[in-house]
Amino acid sequence: MTGGKLYGVGVGPGAPDLMTLRAVRVLQQVDVIAIPRRSEFDRSVAWSIAEPSVGEVPGQERLFLQFPMTKDPDRLRPAWDVAFAAIGERLTAGQSVAFITEGDPFVYSTFIYLFSEAPSRWPEVPIEIVPGLSSISAVAASIMVPLADGRERIAILPATYGTEDLKRVLAEFDTVLLMKVSSVMPEVVKVLEEMELIDRALYVSKATTREEKIVRDLRTIRNDRCDYFSMVVVSRKDRNGFLQGRGS
Repeated sequence: MTGGKLYGVGVGPGAPDLMTLRAVRVLQQVDVIAIPRRSEFDRSVAWSIAEPSVGEVPGQERLFLQFPMTKDPDRLRPAWDVAFAAIGERLTAGQSVAFITEGDPFVYSTFIYLFSEAPSRWPEVPIEIVPGLSSISAVAASIMVPLADGRERIAILPATYGTEDLKRVLAEFDTVLLMKVSSVMPEVVKVLEEMELIDRALYVSKATTREEKIVRDLRTIRNDRCDYFSMVVVSRKDRNGFLQGRGS
């Protein structure tokens, strides 16, 4: 096994067979796989994707790290301090560590915080990024809707966008992807109705997995039924039957 190196490894959007060959190879070669999860009682989503392909590797450590689902720095910082200490202990001992993440390590990923801190904490440790298929591409494939053609423009927004900003973006871009919309669905539906775009929108949750769900009529979605791993795609252009009721 290699030593003294930090990897950020994207394991893809959900389906295990959408992991890249490089991701599997790296995860089978490193000394330690750092596995984020919400609590010690939760199964890591990223690891549930990777485990079938990685399998059992003799002598390899599976390092589970807890990160609460919050943006409160007073709760997140202690969790990261524990993670930094555990990862740093292994890196400074000359071990290779791969931090896994759903989708891609550089797209709304927990790994980005580790990446930004690593150079100051472990300046001699090289870092390698193993890109993964993001949920953005996965959702487009699931709903069979091209995201952009020719000179069309795409906008990608997290769930923290404001309503007024959303209106401006919807007016200026050809395709808009609203990520992790579970907490703001009522506001999203209201804006889409006001802008007469509600019938140009599709809701997708857990794309590429067995629990994948596609909903065309966003008016039927209640806030308490939205999944955290969900996205709304708004296309101003009628693409390949977009308005003919794809999804269910």
